[in-house]
Amino acid sequence: MAILTNRLLIVLVLTVSLYGCAGGPEIKPGPGKLKPYKVLGKWYEPLAESKGFKERGLASWYGPKFHGRKTANGETYDMYAMTAAHKTLPLGTWVRVRNLDNSREIEVRVNDRGPFVRGRVIDLSYTAAQRLGVVGPGTASVEVVALGTPAPSAKGSREPRTYIPGNYYTGNFTIQIGAFTVRGNAENMKRQMERTHENVHIVPYEQEGRIFYRVRVSRTSSLEQAAKYEAALVARGFRDAFVVAE
Repeated sequence: MAILTNRLLIVLVLTVSLYGCAGGPEIKPGPGKLKPYKVLGKWYEPLAESKGFKERGLASWYGPKFHGRKTANGETYDMYAMTAAHKTLPLGTWVRVRNLDNSREIEVRVNDRGPFVRGRVIDLSYTAAQRLGVVGPGTASVEVVALGTPAPSAKGSREPRTYIPGNYYTGNFTIQIGAFTVRGNAENMKRQMERTHENVHIVPYEQEGRIFYRVRVSRTSSLEQAAKYEAALVARGFRDAFVVAE
């Protein structure tokens, strides 16, 4: 991502932090008994508690280059296990993923963060992607439904796995607006964004032997509020902005 142009900076100074409408993955807002929050003099009331989480977007997959590396929850990534990476769902959550093109369905456990690309909603392990028919084309349109964490079952039980739903809309969320291989470029964006935003920070991340410096802005405990920040940033020129849990 190039350094912000002067024109974009002017727009940002005047309008950044406003909330607007923009495209992106479909997320059904929900739950949590959250406190109302105020933006530019206007109060927003979070939606009533709901345990459901469903979204649609692109699924991708990651394999050999990441096999054996640490995942976000500290496990070792196994490309042959039924796991996935998601930007915001709590680590340990099981999800049902349905390929909208061929109607295949799988269940996978979220143990990593990603995919760090706007519009992609889940990164599947190699085996999960193979079963869903994603390996060949590389990506596929999918629907992701959060199931929860497995309920305790009797040892040796053959009963189908059942799940305990969780709260998927509260946590520690931020918005990533750029990723740089040159730290100086990330620092430049950070300084520019600090003029109009709070909690601007840089998160280094190693990928395939390279270090990326991710620039992120804002922090909120509400996924609904974070989605509004994301929409506003996209509308103001940050087309690659997306919400991620920290």
